[in-house]
Amino acid sequence: MKRREFLKAAGLSGVATTAAAVAMPAIAQSMPELKWRCTSSFPKSLDTIYGAAEIFAKAVAEITDNKFQIQVFAAGEIVPGLNAADAVTNGTVEMCHTASYYYVGKDPTYAFGTAVPFGLNSRMQNAWMFFGGGMELMNDFYKKANIYAIPCGNTGCQMGGWFRKEIREASDFNGLKFRIGGYAGRVLQKLGCVPQQIAGGDIYPALEKGTIDAAEWVGPYDDEKLGFQKVAQYYYYPGWWEGSAMLHNFINLDKWNALTPAYKAVVRTASEMANTWMQSKYDAVNPAALRRLLAGGAKLMPFPTPVMEACLNAALELYHEVSASNPDFKKAYESMIAFRGDQYLWWQVAEYSNDTFLIRNRTKV
Repeated sequence: MKRREFLKAAGLSGVATTAAAVAMPAIAQSMPELKWRCTSSFPKSLDTIYGAAEIFAKAVAEITDNKFQIQVFAAGEIVPGLNAADAVTNGTVEMCHTASYYYVGKDPTYAFGTAVPFGLNSRMQNAWMFFGGGMELMNDFYKKANIYAIPCGNTGCQMGGWFRKEIREASDFNGLKFRIGGYAGRVLQKLGCVPQQIAGGDIYPALEKGTIDAAEWVGPYDDEKLGFQKVAQYYYYPGWWEGSAMLHNFINLDKWNALTPAYKAVVRTASEMANTWMQSKYDAVNPAALRRLLAGGAKLMPFPTPVMEACLNAALELYHEVSASNPDFKKAYESMIAFRGDQYLWWQVAEYSNDTFLIRNRTKV
């Protein structure tokens, strides 16, 4: 090689080496080694609602080439399921996978992150969160608890629960000890119901022993796993208190703010992936589970229209009462209701007219 060519080649090599030396630390800095713990509010036996957290953690690890690892713990392994948000607030864990409405005892505004009676369906909930200002509104509220929240799952519309006796009229709720989550318990209190907040893994023994008279959880797939059909006969629909039930990743705000932009993008992306995965799986597995429950003797019952109307009136009365004294609740409620009104204008034109026609003709092939 001639001297000029050698020097030219050496110079290019030096530039490449220098560029690599500059680039590699930048990449390394954006993807540091990081290990987090995530406590779930759900038992491992519920492979879909618990499984979404595992799907999320697996995606984070794969996207970052295992640089960012999140270990998921079932309810009770670190803290009880209903204390997951507290563990995030106080820094016991970096994050949790939970239902926001479990914490309405702290402030009823938490309900809007998951579901409120006669609220949004799951697609509307997603639309409100991502494009209707819901996520910004709720995160402004959550920061009071040192939490940053990202949607990470949805069950879709839920069932109305398992009862030992028929619900023929609104007065049948009077004195009924009913395991029911979120804000719906406060609505049913107006009808004389005695709501019970019980974590998923503890519902069956309470129903079996008669500590409670009725229980709702999610839908056929999970309800079958939990065995409710063995201790209660009547299976009611719809779960008017959960036309959608959104789950969230609650992340300690200080830990979230300390993440690099790249890692924040990874967490958002993996959360949205799990958000889609959960509802897709529930939609896929619920029909077969419902058939099995009915074949096993469960009696599928609709809430009578007068019962639904009484519950709606109780819900509206409560919303107005709480809005008068809680500005955070009022802001979220008014935002959601306005969004729902516009959504139904569209849905009744396209989605529901199409669905109604196909439901009537679904047996045709």
